[in-house]
Amino acid sequence: MRLRVEFTTEPFDLDEPPAHALAARDVVEGAGLDKVDVGPFGNTAEGGTDEVLDAVGALLREALHNGATRVSLQVNVVGAADADGAAEGEG
Repeated sequence: MRLRVEFTTEPFDLDEPPAHALAARDVVEGAGLDKVDVGPFGNTAEGGTDEVLDAVGALLREALHNGATRVSLQVNVVGAADADGAAEGEG
């Protein structure tokens, strides 16, 4: 199974990325995930179940350790349904 994680860390700083945002991004970029997209207000990455779940745990620890007061994240199963809502591999 493949998963996609989307996350943001707070508080925001529009002038310079805060330490917690950089730490979380470093975790995701170093986790061996693919389709990593790092942006100023949100980040996404995809990978296998174990890799994504391990990265989520590490990014939470690192972001909080580096001053985050909130981490918002969402994890989705990738490819579970096509645009018509049919399960992958079904007709």
